Order: sequence, then C-alpha cells, then structure tokens
Amino acid sequence: MKCPYCGSPATRVVDSRPAQKSNAIRRRRECEDCGKRFTTYEYVVEYPLMVIKNDGRREEYSRDKLLKSIKIACNKRPISPDKIESIVMDIEKEIEEKAVSEIPSSLIGELVMKYLRNLDEVAYIRFASVYKKFRDLDEFRDQIEKLSSG
Repeated sequence: MKCPYCGSPATRVVDSRPAQKSNAIRRRRECEDCGKRFTTYEYVVEYPLMVIKNDGRREEYSRDKLLKSIKIACNKRPISPDKIESIVMDIEKEIEEKAVSEIPSSLIGELVMKYLRNLDEVAYIRFASVYKKFRDLDEFRDQIEKLSSG
C-alpha cells in the first residue's frame, strides 16, 4: 500500500479490526519513510448475480422479486412469513453454492417449485401455473396428476 503523503510503498499495518456496521476491515497503517499514519478499508468486491431471462435478456437478480412470487403462490395458505423467508434463503444458498455470475431464470423457477412441492401442494400448483404458463384446464390436470403420482 502506497503512502498517500509521500508515495512510498514502505508501509506497515499498525492496527486491524472489523469496521463498524459494514462488511469491511479497517486498517491503521504507518509509512516507514515519512512516519505519517493513515487508514484504509478492505472490502469484498461483490458482483451482482445476473438472471438470464427466457428471451435472452439479462437482469440483476432481485431477492424482492423472488420473495414476492413465492408470497403470491402461498397467499391464503397456512404458511408463515418465516417459512417463506426460509425458502428464499435456501434457494439463495443453492444458487450461491453454484458459484456462478449468471443463472437462467428457469433454474430459479425449478428451485422454487422443488421447495413449494415439499411445502404445500396448492402453492406449488399456483406457482407452476404461472411459471409453466398453463393455457388450459388440461395442463392443470396434468400437473396435478404428476404431483399425485409422486
């Protein structure tokens, strides 16, 4: 780290601690040439996760959008807000474990369906009807039959 006062690369860390209210490390440094002290902050650079839509467009991942879609499917069902939040966190954990910068929206949809299927069949069918764009009653019946057969 170069000294901001004299430009010397000869600096040393005097103190290091977590920065308050942020995901950073605060470091007090001292220049070995001019003796002046200065503070630096070290942050993890996070790049936004991009979602690849069905038409090829890319948009930044939105936790709120995921949460809203699950809440709509679970509306008037005996599912607590905490359980919905837990599902969102589990889905995000699975996505994070893939360690990718882009993810197809179809994969997110499949993950939601996986969790809803195990939670509540009505919420699952509601989500599936929108996600899979059911056009008629036969498509509902087919999905219900698949659900019933395991």
